[in-house]
Amino acid sequence: MAGIASYGAYIPIYRLSWEELGKVWGSGYRKGERSVANCDEDSITMAVEAVTHCLNGIDRESVEGLYFASTSSPYRIKKSATIVAAAADLRQDIFTADFTNSFGAGANALRAALDAVGSGSARKVMVVASDCQIGPPNSAFESIFGDGAAALLISHTDEAVRIEDQYSISSDFLDVWRREKGDTYIRTWEDRFVIDNGYMVFLQESIHRLLNRTGLKVSDITKFAYHGPDPRSHSAMGRSLGLEKGQIEDPMFGVLGNTGAAFFLMILIAALEKAKAGDRILTGSYGDGADAFLLNITDQIEKIKNKKGVAHHLASKMMLPNYGTYLRFRDLMEWGKTPMPEPESSVTVMWRDEKALVRGRGHKCKACGHVQFPPQKICMWCQAKEQFEEVRISDKKGKLFTFSLDERAVFALDLPNVLAIVDLEEGGRVYGQLTDRDPNKIMIGMEIELTFRKFHEGSGFHNYSWKCRPVR
Repeated sequence: MAGIASYGAYIPIYRLSWEELGKVWGSGYRKGERSVANCDEDSITMAVEAVTHCLNGIDRESVEGLYFASTSSPYRIKKSATIVAAAADLRQDIFTADFTNSFGAGANALRAALDAVGSGSARKVMVVASDCQIGPPNSAFESIFGDGAAALLISHTDEAVRIEDQYSISSDFLDVWRREKGDTYIRTWEDRFVIDNGYMVFLQESIHRLLNRTGLKVSDITKFAYHGPDPRSHSAMGRSLGLEKGQIEDPMFGVLGNTGAAFFLMILIAALEKAKAGDRILTGSYGDGADAFLLNITDQIEKIKNKKGVAHHLASKMMLPNYGTYLRFRDLMEWGKTPMPEPESSVTVMWRDEKALVRGRGHKCKACGHVQFPPQKICMWCQAKEQFEEVRISDKKGKLFTFSLDERAVFALDLPNVLAIVDLEEGGRVYGQLTDRDPNKIMIGMEIELTFRKFHEGSGFHNYSWKCRPVR
């Protein structure tokens, strides 16, 4: 039987308040906020964060597959799963797959992983769902949508959570969609028709059928962690199912938002963070049908509660100062042309330096033991020539040695541009750009960690590598 051996989640540090949206559109000041990806984040970088947290304390060589689910992949033709797997420094001889085109993609990836592990074709498969959605300005989606990622490690051993049963319904009901050509934003039909004839019907049916098949009643379930398009519909589903208030896991609309393909997994992880042995959780996903999963919590759950999940990231945040910053981050306006030329990139360089740029591997000098990133041919400490061994630096921490601030960097969307030199705890030094920072709170000696981010788009493709940030 396959189950969940570990979990991890990621929520960007930035939040956009509903009050700020109300000021812009004159729609009143409601209390609440949604998560917003930084200008150097997308569904791939957020997925890498979630996978990294999920793999904390786990041998990366044991993972034999990675399934990536998203409706906002940066590429139309090119797997995103391969980039996530490389940035997580997983083996190359693993199976990777992308699941997309539906908010139900996260559940599709989870079911495929359960089938793979259950059949014996893989022992451990990473499932990660991530979405960075753009709601049309001055629409309900603009405040309801949020950005985030969730990861589950599916295994046949060390199960903290056993998957007892599952039930799926497929439907071509047209409720939300985005066409291949011409659609920047999501489209939808009249909301009452969509909710009453789509969401309420299919998710409710999948949950009832799963309960009937297992012989369980609603009262036998400790927590229901299920998808909801919006707060009102989510509450209506709970009432329709006859749930007690304490049985419903908070969908976090006022602090996170609907994170698309990752949403039901993030709600599930929030429930797992509070679960104890013997609890039963029923989780449900909606999108082009519905999927329901019955989970049984084992005593192994206590061993994985030190993971960085939903609660950790909700508690760590910075507010966007204004709506204009959000527009700039999401590139939702036509801006004045910069006098600087567009950056050029080389596929050849990306291929040659993939171990450093994507996998986050630096060099450790065999002569003096110091670590250097980016890799060098001559040790900057003892000047030994080409006497290095590879080490992963992406999971190392350090302290800020010095930094610079550039208020006039024309290429930067989040001024000032901050460059940092970081002394690693294990010896050695890293040089890089500092992101997710408050310029007024940068201090020499502050703790720093590495994070996988976008650098720029050049020559028609996305350039990813590692940046520094204050420890969250």
